[in-house]
Amino acid sequence: MTAPIGQNGRVSSRADEPSQVPLPSGLPPGWTVRVPVLDDLPALVRLRGEDRLPFTGSSSVDREQIESEVAGPASWTRRQLLAIDPAGRPRAWIMVHDRAARRTMVMLYVDRTIDEAAVIARELYAWVEEQAREISLLREVSETRLDASPFAEDKVQQQWLADAGYTKRRTWPQMTRPVEPEEATSLPGPREGVTIRRVETHGNGLPVAGDLHLVHEMLESSFEDHFNSYRESFPEFLQRLREDPGHRWDHWWLAFVQGDEGQPLAAGAVVSTVLPENAQGHEGSYIDYIGVHRHARGRGVAKSLLYTVIADAARRGRDRVGLEVDADSPTGADGLYHSMGWKTDYVIESWFKELEVRD
Repeated sequence: MTAPIGQNGRVSSRADEPSQVPLPSGLPPGWTVRVPVLDDLPALVRLRGEDRLPFTGSSSVDREQIESEVAGPASWTRRQLLAIDPAGRPRAWIMVHDRAARRTMVMLYVDRTIDEAAVIARELYAWVEEQAREISLLREVSETRLDASPFAEDKVQQQWLADAGYTKRRTWPQMTRPVEPEEATSLPGPREGVTIRRVETHGNGLPVAGDLHLVHEMLESSFEDHFNSYRESFPEFLQRLREDPGHRWDHWWLAFVQGDEGQPLAAGAVVSTVLPENAQGHEGSYIDYIGVHRHARGRGVAKSLLYTVIADAARRGRDRVGLEVDADSPTGADGLYHSMGWKTDYVIESWFKELEVRD
């Protein structure tokens, strides 16, 4: 069910929970806005594909991912809007996703061929701020960080963000490593004292809750001293990852090291997903998260987890493993990835705006 626009000129984030946030009021004459519906999927695929093409060399996007964003489970923390031109064509799409308390993700796609692109961007970024304020009030927090991720070479989007009060804070290379069939068996095993295993599952294939909590704990603790770290609750973490069309429980692993008395200590975790088929008809694997607890760093845990994902991809007949890395990470993760065969495809940036919330 889609969110209706009421006679009061306000948009509902859910059919049973009207939002108090007014719609953009400064749109060009003849332009309207509405919540996207499943019939808009071709237009949304086009908008996101055209946004990627100049900076990645490909307009290929995950259609299933976009479909899940539009038609997936309703969430009071995820809201979106389409801008419709006078001829009735969707020309811009914006999403705001409050992933955790004090952390709001912002994604904007605009048809760059229209003369009104900058005006549309300004109005939609202003709408995002009001949405973020409302969600923050529901969370009972007094501030949030708006987080947008333009491509490093997208000077137009960066100017729109700067005009809206955002500032650049970080760069994130998007990397890919090719996978060869023989790597299913030829890669090094874990270093002595390190063990890797999949998240355990019940007989029906569902994961053991204790292992899921352990993965969450490892990732949260591993990133505490990293840039832009924030705490995401376990239910929100789990729901967000499960909504990804590439999600598979057998793509989650835990790492352990030996304690001083020989007992196994949880040391890290990796969560990966399935990448859709490329032009050659091969799926890939993508590392969404990899974290190593501070007490286990320097013991080869990260490399063991990475080799585990590569070998798993090779056994499944996949041809690549992708990931994202913080270019300024104090752990030197980018150097590790380069040494293991990853190469940068393109780069995105983090642009932030700190937003105070008042009732």
